[in-house]
Amino acid sequence: MTAASTTSQHSVNAQTRESAPETPQRRNESLILLVIGLSGAGKSTVLHVFEDMRLFTADGVPPLLMPQMVQLLQSSSLEKARGIALGLDQKRGEFSAELDEALHQLSGMGFRVQILFLEAEPAVLMRRYATTRRPHPLEREGVGLEQAVHEEAQRLAPVREMADRVIDTSSYSIHDLRRVIQRRWNSTQERAHAIKVNLVSFGFKYGVPREADMVFDLRFLPNPYFVEKLRPFTGKNKEVAAYVFGEPSAREFKKRLIDFMTFLLPLYDAEGRYRITIALGCTGGKHRSVAMTEALMRALKRQDYAVSAEHRHMELG
Repeated sequence: MTAASTTSQHSVNAQTRESAPETPQRRNESLILLVIGLSGAGKSTVLHVFEDMRLFTADGVPPLLMPQMVQLLQSSSLEKARGIALGLDQKRGEFSAELDEALHQLSGMGFRVQILFLEAEPAVLMRRYATTRRPHPLEREGVGLEQAVHEEAQRLAPVREMADRVIDTSSYSIHDLRRVIQRRWNSTQERAHAIKVNLVSFGFKYGVPREADMVFDLRFLPNPYFVEKLRPFTGKNKEVAAYVFGEPSAREFKKRLIDFMTFLLPLYDAEGRYRITIALGCTGGKHRSVAMTEALMRALKRQDYAVSAEHRHMELG
């Protein structure tokens, strides 16, 4: 997206309406969000952000299929999801009427649905389409870009009026929009971190992972390789881990590494970073790096981070 120097009265209103973090209010268990708005205003970006925040997302959903889809997802696919965020198929001329009917059905089923409406200044939308060189959806109906932007705004005006939140993205970059969504839909009392943390243990003799954002060299720690009874086991073994962290300096390093990540990750999270890869290496990637990776993973999971761990060279070490 590109930034614009001018903002509309809608932007002022939107900023006022967005002033507090969004706390889900629902009669059913999961948050259900509908992401609607003008083409080019950032709907795809917003859906990606909600996906990173561990909501189930889908785009191009016909409004009349929403009730059945939500009911199906409620019963099967939301064990690990924090809610549902749907982008709707807005191209149909009957969109507003079909949306009204779908919302009525969902209300009757006991679901509380929130509508997020995205918009931007016409000049900004046209500039974004000119940059991407993609056609506006309504251009396929035989109208030019300027007219398409105007007609879509008119068609969606009733939906904008019923929206729970309106966000004008005219002055937002993609990263700005990501931060706004994360801030609005993460409660300050129970924040689920949007950033995903990938931990990789490795052996330096096999090479440093190329995708790593940070690398920690653990070759100063006590090495179980030189203890014959421990050598066949990996850092996942309790006795191996106890040996690795047996010295005060090793335990102090583990504590300081966890403290460092506890300080650093929220800063990346606040900037809209959605993924970070941390590599921890020892000589062969079998003992020390694995034990430290497992310890760090447990600590970050206790802080409600989405963490994955890969022991890349554990079987080679």
